[in-house]
Amino acid sequence: MEASTFIWMFVVLKAPVIAALLLIWWAVREPEPATEPDEGGGGGSKCDRDPRPRTPHPPRRGPHATPPPPPPRRVRTAATGRALKRAGR
Repeated sequence: MEASTFIWMFVVLKAPVIAALLLIWWAVREPEPATEPDEGGGGGSKCDRDPRPRTPHPPRRGPHATPPPPPPRRVRTAATGRALKRAGR
């Protein structure tokens, strides 16, 4: 019975440990350098162009453009209240 326990502990239960070590080795190994095949004479730009047209810029403000529009008129009215009387007079 002791021999089967020995075989179980030192052989069968080491398989997950070895699998974990292989997984860690595979994750941290140096990747192989990628070689790009020479396509020879594409002729154009390799960057992708944005197919959406750009929106126009808002009008310029400042010394070289028209002045900004005036602010809107005041909507609230000034509060007119009655004068309070002092108690001592």
